[in-house]
Amino acid sequence: MPDGVLLVAILGLISGLSIGCIGIGGVILVPGLFYLGGIPIQTAIAAAMMGYVLTGVVGTVVYARNKSINWPMAGWLCAGAMPAAVAGAWLSNNMPGTVLEFFIGILTAGSGLHTLLSGSSEDGQKVELTKGRLVPIGGITGVLSAITGTGGPLVLVPLMLWLRVPVLTAIGLSQAVQLPIATLATAGNFAFGAPNIVLGAMLGIALAIGSYGGAKLAHSLPKEGLKKIVASVLILVGLVIIARIGYRLLA
Repeated sequence: MPDGVLLVAILGLISGLSIGCIGIGGVILVPGLFYLGGIPIQTAIAAAMMGYVLTGVVGTVVYARNKSINWPMAGWLCAGAMPAAVAGAWLSNNMPGTVLEFFIGILTAGSGLHTLLSGSSEDGQKVELTKGRLVPIGGITGVLSAITGTGGPLVLVPLMLWLRVPVLTAIGLSQAVQLPIATLATAGNFAFGAPNIVLGAMLGIALAIGSYGGAKLAHSLPKEGLKKIVASVLILVGLVIIARIGYRLLA
């Protein structure tokens, strides 16, 4: 457990706010718990996935009310993501901590770089992807999310933007997919490991509050400036994680 509840609350609120607003905030949660709170990385990943269950519920409800979720697309994404999330939970509990750190660092920096370089996809076009593309995309999202504890939005949103899906639709899909991924990954973590239930519950509450506020903001504020700020932070965090691994290996 971290030294104080305040650290968990702050990390959860900031992560939830960013997840709800632009879909890429979950990546700061595990590094924050690991580096600032001194929590073992497998424990941090399992607790984060547990917390994303509530975030998924809140985000899905808000985006659904605003008609920002394409349900047929979400269904095929979930079909691929659900079994992959269980596999990712097994991998997370059986991979060395340094390997997990490396995955998180690469995913963090890569997501930030993609978000920083990509232009707005809110071009008014309605994009429909076939199930043949959505199912494997869901699978990639599920396994990477469960392995790294970053949540579905971090992986799915950049992929959807790359495929020219409008930004609000992309974030709405990521919210809908996040719930089954988090639920099944958490079930897998209970089966393959020993998650910290108290930490997961604390994170869930903080994440849900932040996610609700972020989802509301996403439908009322311009996001380009916020996307650039968050993307820059993600790149910096990812590079720091990779540099720390390199330093330990060379020391």
